[in-house]
Amino acid sequence: MKKIFLLIATLSMFSSCSDEDFDINRDPDNLSPGSISLKTQLPAGIVGVAGAQGSYYALVGGFWSQYWTQSNSANQYKEVDDYSIGTDDYTGGWTAMYDALGDIRNVKRLAANQENWNYYLIATTMEVHASQIMADMYDQIPYTEANNVNILTPHFNTGQEVYDLLASDLQDALSKDLSTSSGDAPGTDDLIFGGNMSNWTAFANTLLLKVYMRQTEARPAIAQAGITALLNSGVTFLNTDAALGGFENAPSKSNPLYESDRRQLNVATNLRASTTLFSFFTENNDPRKAEYYNPGNPLNQGDFNSTVGSSSVSVVHLEPTTAVYFMSKEESLFLQAEALERYASGVGAKAKYDAGVVESFNKYGFGTTGSTFVASGGAYEYPAAGTFADKLKAIITQKWISGFPGNGFEMFFEHNRTGYPSVSPVPQSNSAYVPGTFAYSVNGTTGGQFPKRMVFPSTVTTRNPNAPSLVGVIQPVWWDVN
Repeated sequence: MKKIFLLIATLSMFSSCSDEDFDINRDPDNLSPGSISLKTQLPAGIVGVAGAQGSYYALVGGFWSQYWTQSNSANQYKEVDDYSIGTDDYTGGWTAMYDALGDIRNVKRLAANQENWNYYLIATTMEVHASQIMADMYDQIPYTEANNVNILTPHFNTGQEVYDLLASDLQDALSKDLSTSSGDAPGTDDLIFGGNMSNWTAFANTLLLKVYMRQTEARPAIAQAGITALLNSGVTFLNTDAALGGFENAPSKSNPLYESDRRQLNVATNLRASTTLFSFFTENNDPRKAEYYNPGNPLNQGDFNSTVGSSSVSVVHLEPTTAVYFMSKEESLFLQAEALERYASGVGAKAKYDAGVVESFNKYGFGTTGSTFVASGGAYEYPAAGTFADKLKAIITQKWISGFPGNGFEMFFEHNRTGYPSVSPVPQSNSAYVPGTFAYSVNGTTGGQFPKRMVFPSTVTTRNPNAPSLVGVIQPVWWDVN
């Protein structure tokens, strides 16, 4: 499989920082970790995480959350679409993410030594965000010994251990008194919030909510206790996008998914509209369809051997300037809606759900259109009188839609946790197919079973004797008990 190119960090993104901080002849990876300023290494870590999640994992996630499918006039991504992805595919994702985590964790170490609690909170939040993606993709990952220059073969923590550590690390960072923070204050080097620590606190709180929510099926008591404590504490949750923007329509400066799929491969038609999401939009007359997909018809998931003329099949619409979302405002709202339904008798859940749907419409310039869809009698009206299952289905379905294009991996995780969108008992070629239900790949190689994880890269299993034994893509991660 051809290499997926990682987004290259460009100096134009850091134009307000000093020339010395970004001297291109001083490679931060070759410098003593203690000699690098926080303002230098933080943006490198943020861009690195954005590049890893926004190219490698966004691409796989888009297939496995059925936003798109492999074109029937090419073969670039067949291994992903038919679930035969192997140990030599997308190895760069692992390397890129741990390289970025090296920068983030060095910021965290330096910040702790300096008692710079602002940078400590930022670095911990990014560390947890990136590690959660890796744990959910691979289950067991290096965490306690990762990115330690003195440990070349780090120990792998179990997925459950990682989750306990994610929660405790966030709680530790949130417990610091930011008013006593020493040293430099983050500013333009904070490419996400520009040094707004209230937003970082809200992001950390919402990430902690996600960490607990992911455990609702595997450890319901832990999830309930953690989420109830958050809700009762009155903490603020994210009410804006935690995102990296500033991309340009130029080589090595564009959105990483666009850069890797459209520009670096020089093929603009590999990703085609999947019948799954396309049909749901059509069924509900949802105007967002025109923003997600170019004109044409969808292709059934995994039907890359179809003989239908490829010129008639809709190409996925991607923009070079789309931001990379670490967590969108919509995701925060949908997380809160589910938390309120599960643990607060549903009080306020509808309002959070409605706001999440409206925000997703607003992202594409549809103004008040979203309000029409969630109004009484609207296609996406919240089932306030329905069962918990009805409400959860509505919440997760709209969260799934809102993750396009770059956060499909997160929606893949949510599908595995909740079972929504539901799985179709018939193929998409069958007239009984229900729009929006997941369909097994037409050319699937796993005997009807959907993927549940990515496999460890061969570079990891051959170089680290502590790496766990290989398991296949259909083996669920620890919290996936459905």
